[in-house]
Amino acid sequence: QVQLVESGGGLVQPGGSLRLSCAASGFMFSMYGMGWYRQAPGKQRELVAGITTISRPNYAESVEGRFTISRDNGKKMVFLQMNSLKPEDTAVYYCNANNYRSMYWGQGTQVTVSS
Repeated sequence: QVQLVESGGGLVQPGGSLRLSCAASGFMFSMYGMGWYRQAPGKQRELVAGITTISRPNYAESVEGRFTISRDNGKKMVFLQMNSLKPEDTAVYYCNANNYRSMYWGQGTQVTVSS
């Protein structure tokens, strides 16, 4: 059974930091590109950051320089370190696994940036 379980969301003040984690199981983790997406109320889901099977990252322009994605194939986990958070980063953040055959989603974790 495929599972992606996110954790680490919460309420943080502007300028603060959070680290999201995603624990994967039920599929060959090392063979999948991984990503973090987010969806704010009334908006479409958007890619925040992705990381390839060989740990090559890519970022949305809006988070470049503030967020860092990483993966640990041994632990089957992917992380998103978020620094200098802004109110516009408020959204539900989803973990995603994808390759040419399949795509999986986690249930999401809420991130709220507010004073």
